[in-house]
Amino acid sequence: MNYKPLLFLLLFKSFLTFSQTRKTKDSIFFTNVSKVSSEFFSRTYFKKASIYFFEKNWDSTLVYAQKQLDSPNQNKQIKNYCYLYRGISLDKKKLYQEALNQLSLITSDFVFLNRVQIYKGALNIKLNKYEKAISYLKDLEHIPKSELASIYKDDILNDLGLCFLFLKDYKKAEKYFKESYQKEKDTSNLIDKQINIANLYYNLYQDDIAIPYFENAYKLSERLKINNNDLTKTGLNEKKRQIYDQKRLTAKNMSVVEENRKAFQKALKYRKEYEQWKDSLNDQSKIYAVAQKEKEFAVQQKQNEVDILQVKNELQETQRTIFLYAAIGLLVLLGISLYFYREKVKRNKIIASQKEDLNTLNATKDKLFSIVSHDLRSSVNALKTSNVSLVKNLDSNNLSALRNLLQNNSAIVNGAYGLLDNLLNWALLQTNQGYFSISSLRLFFITEQVSFNYQPLLLEKELSFENTVSKKDIVFADQESLKIVLRNLLDNAIKFSKPNGSIKIYTRNSSETYCDLIIEDTGLGMSEATRLDLLKDTALLNKKEHEDVIGTGLGLQLCKSMIQKNNGKFSIESELGKGTKMIVSLPKNPSNE
Repeated sequence: MNYKPLLFLLLFKSFLTFSQTRKTKDSIFFTNVSKVSSEFFSRTYFKKASIYFFEKNWDSTLVYAQKQLDSPNQNKQIKNYCYLYRGISLDKKKLYQEALNQLSLITSDFVFLNRVQIYKGALNIKLNKYEKAISYLKDLEHIPKSELASIYKDDILNDLGLCFLFLKDYKKAEKYFKESYQKEKDTSNLIDKQINIANLYYNLYQDDIAIPYFENAYKLSERLKINNNDLTKTGLNEKKRQIYDQKRLTAKNMSVVEENRKAFQKALKYRKEYEQWKDSLNDQSKIYAVAQKEKEFAVQQKQNEVDILQVKNELQETQRTIFLYAAIGLLVLLGISLYFYREKVKRNKIIASQKEDLNTLNATKDKLFSIVSHDLRSSVNALKTSNVSLVKNLDSNNLSALRNLLQNNSAIVNGAYGLLDNLLNWALLQTNQGYFSISSLRLFFITEQVSFNYQPLLLEKELSFENTVSKKDIVFADQESLKIVLRNLLDNAIKFSKPNGSIKIYTRNSSETYCDLIIEDTGLGMSEATRLDLLKDTALLNKKEHEDVIGTGLGLQLCKSMIQKNNGKFSIESELGKGTKMIVSLPKNPSNE
């Protein structure tokens, strides 16, 4: 009996069986890997490598897994997954030794280590290293089913049988084939395992045992159904090719069996069936190739359309970008124009305001110069006239008249001196050239010192004077400017008082933050209109209300400016013919403004 054809089929089919029975199990394994490895998807390269691995895009898997391995600060488990991805990808690309090298880098604490060992054994079988394959698979043979799924257990037993078969250790091969065969329920896998057992017995020249296995394998192949719609689905198309191969192989095996039996009619029948399945497979392959070409053409057409649309979209995007930048440019230009316009309007308003202030200051200056020059002219003229009279009375030795004239001259000179002093202080204040230092002051001593200088005038006009300022009252002000304020207010009180009148200086503490210093006289008083005009910031008045008293109002304006600079307040209480109260409110502590 001729066994060489069967031996050839044995070697060919054994390898085919090994490579095809794991497709479903690989899918299950990939699903498990996907669930466990997802915790490391925060690493960009690893996530991409995983996605391409599950999509079976082996080239991209190799690229991104290597990029992850090249990254610094690697997690050990991530490295194990990368070695697994690269090992399986290289296996799929038929680079078996490189795949084995990658899987050998996985550490012993990897969660899928048992599955890695199965892959190592399978790769060694593909490399014809059967002893090495047995060393990996034997370690897994006695692992409990709770740790190693039964589907993998059958694979391990079948692979061990193949290794011993190629090593011609038929006894051990028979043992593992039968253990693998006993619980097999999948028809396709059952056909492969029956063929393996049949070839084993044929090599042992046990034809009576081998032939029933070949016959059973053939009968099982007849039960395999082919769905013509499977061509459109890549995964199912592989299953269909496997069915064609199994039908073709079982028919050829039966042809050889019948030929060895000398049943040439039956052998011819199986041979024709074999050729038929072979031609059908070729036809289906051609149909599939045409379908693939049509699919590629359709994809190319669609890609061309996509490219055209992409170009259009890019053109539209460019146009939109140009319009956007143009709009932004116009808005920026409009904004700049608006900004400069508003700045121009603002500057014009400032210029107009400054011009108005300047005109007011010029008017005030002109009026001030007019009044001051008038008063000085009047004082000098009065002094000139008085000097003429003084000379005449000196010639006549009229001592009484001389005394009156000298007193009148002294009053005229004092008035002119006060006017010039106020004018000097006003100029210093306006040009910020005066020395100004706020400190704590006791009001009593300041008022006592200033009022002492006015005793001769008070006696001359027969005015009673009373200073009741408390010695405990302390304010924060500049001493020299406060003296100027008191001199002007006392001078006004004396000037507008009638003979035998009275002047009082006292304080009033009606606020926790200010102390009120009051200069009260029983003089001529003023109307409400005059009072309000005097309180205005720019009031420089020639008081016409009393024809016998002439003044510029400069002293009072100087007082208001200095009080304001001392962080104080100024107010007036007065009625016409009933006297006047000049009220200066000064801060009790340095923080008041």
